[in-house]
Amino acid sequence: MDAGLESPVVAWVDASVGIAGDMLLGALIDAGADLAVVQTCIDAVIPGTVRLHATGTSRAGMRATKVEVALVALDQEHRRWTEIRERLTAARLPSRTRQWALAVFGALAEVEARAHGVGVEQVHFHEVGAWDSIADIVGVCAALEDLGVDEVVVSRIGVGSGTTVAAHGRMPVPVPAVLGLLTGWAIDAVGEGELATPTGAALASTLASRQGPIPAMRIIGTGVGAGTKDVTGRANVVRVVLGRALGSPSGASDPRSGLDESSMTVLEANVDDLDPRVWPSVLGSLLEAGAADAWLTPITMKRGRPAHVLSVLVHDVDAGRLRDLVLTTTSTIGVRATSVRRWALPRGWVSASVEGQRVRLKVAHRAGLVVHATPEFRDVEAAARALTRPVRDLLEAAVAVAEGLGLTPGAPVPSLDAEFEPHSDVDPDSDPDSDSDVDPDSDPKRPSR
Repeated sequence: MDAGLESPVVAWVDASVGIAGDMLLGALIDAGADLAVVQTCIDAVIPGTVRLHATGTSRAGMRATKVEVALVALDQEHRRWTEIRERLTAARLPSRTRQWALAVFGALAEVEARAHGVGVEQVHFHEVGAWDSIADIVGVCAALEDLGVDEVVVSRIGVGSGTTVAAHGRMPVPVPAVLGLLTGWAIDAVGEGELATPTGAALASTLASRQGPIPAMRIIGTGVGAGTKDVTGRANVVRVVLGRALGSPSGASDPRSGLDESSMTVLEANVDDLDPRVWPSVLGSLLEAGAADAWLTPITMKRGRPAHVLSVLVHDVDAGRLRDLVLTTTSTIGVRATSVRRWALPRGWVSASVEGQRVRLKVAHRAGLVVHATPEFRDVEAAARALTRPVRDLLEAAVAVAEGLGLTPGAPVPSLDAEFEPHSDVDPDSDPDSDSDVDPDSDPKRPSR
C-alpha cells in the first residue's frame, strides 16, 4: 500500500490501573520512540537540566520500561505558567510537539486557576512546574510525534483512593486537580494511593480525542511503561498499543466536545381515540414523572382517521416506569421504544431581579463560554401576575437583564446557582428537549483545590 494512502496511526493508552507522565513516556519509548529525539526536544525547552535514562524492569511479573529523569540542574523552584509558555514558544520544536505541550500545560493552568481563584496568567505550578514534570510532558509529546501518532484514544482511567502528600499537604485521592482535568471522562477508583497524577491526567484528557476500549486497528507496535512502585497483585504500568485505524470508532465518547452525552430511550404510541382535552394533562404528568421531554405529532392512521403520535424522551433507567404511565394515562394498547444517543449543552441557573421579581435565567454553555441565556418562562409569568403587567413586557425586561449581566453568546460562564440534574421532577421546563429543573438554591458541586 502507498504510504500516503495508509490509514491514520492510532495510539490506544491503557490507563485502567493509573497514569503518570513518566509511565506514559516509558510506554512510548518501549513502543519504539527514539529516546535521543525525545531528549533533544526536552533540551530545547529546558537545556542542561535533565537527562533521560530508560531501563528494562518488571511490574507484577510484566516486562516494562522505566524512564528515569535525572536532574542535572538542581533548581526546582515553582514556575509560572507564563514562563513555561514562553519557553515552549521559543524552543525549536516540531510544530505538533509544541502545540500538544502548550495544550497540556494550558489545561493544567486552567484547572489551577479555578482551584485557587486567580487568573490563568497568575498561575504558579507546584509539582508540575518542576524540571522533571516539564520533561515528562514535553517528552510524551515528542514521543508521539516521533511515532507518527495521528490520534490518541484512552481507556477508562484508574485514579486510586485514599490520601497522598502534595505541595499543600495531605490531600484526598483523587486530588482536586485530577478531578478537574478528568471532568467528563470515565474513571475507576481502583487500588490504593494516587494512581492518576495531575500530569498523567492532563496528558490523557488533553491529548486523547475520545475514550473507549481498544479501537479496531491493525497493530503495528506495543509498549509498556512502568510506575515507580512494584505493587503485589497489580501491574503498575501504562500500556500503549499502536495501530493503523480500521473503520470508524464505535462505543466511544468525546468528553472534549463540551456536550453532555447520554443514552436515552424514545417511547412512542399512536393514539386515535383519546379526548383531545386530555392531552395537556398527559404531557404534564409525563414531565412531572421525570421525562426529559414529551410531545405530540399529528398523523393520519388507517381508514383516514386523524390521530397523534405521543413521543416521550426518557433516560434509560426510567423507561419502564414511563412506559407504564403512558399505558395508564392514554387509551393506547401498545408502546414501542427506540434507543437513542443525545448530546446536550450543559445548563445551569442564574437568579436575577427583574423589576423587583425573582426570575431565573437558564444558561446553556459549552467549553466555558455562554451559548445562550433564556429567562424561565414560568418565572416571567409569575412576575407578570405579581405586577399586573403583560407577560410580553416582563419577558423583554428579563432579556435585557440577562444582557446587562453579561450573559451573551461567547461570554465566560459565570458561577451558576445550580446545574440541571437528569432525573429531577421539580418545575419541568417548557423548552423542547429540556431536562427537568432542579432547585436553583442547591449548592453547585464543583471541583476545587
